[in-house]
Amino acid sequence: MSARFAPGDRVRVREWFPPGHIRTPYYVRGKRGEIERICGRFNNPERLAYGRADDPKVLYRVRFAQTEVWGRAERPSDTIDIEIYEHWLEPDK
Repeated sequence: MSARFAPGDRVRVREWFPPGHIRTPYYVRGKRGEIERICGRFNNPERLAYGRADDPKVLYRVRFAQTEVWGRAERPSDTIDIEIYEHWLEPDK
């Protein structure tokens, strides 16, 4: 498995709104987080939903600060973890 990112890397979720079955939650698009772990390589559900050929992608668990996702949080130190495929992530510069 060749992964583009490693745990601890800062990433940004692509601000991308293609039509169809998309697994990446709307509310994290354009948000910044940190790779918490590499989950492995899995078939791409965005293609499988339409019966298209297998296209395995690396899946990551990305950790976001609640304040990054929602703008404010009752406890600013709280985080949210979301599993996101590699093609949705960019390095956070």
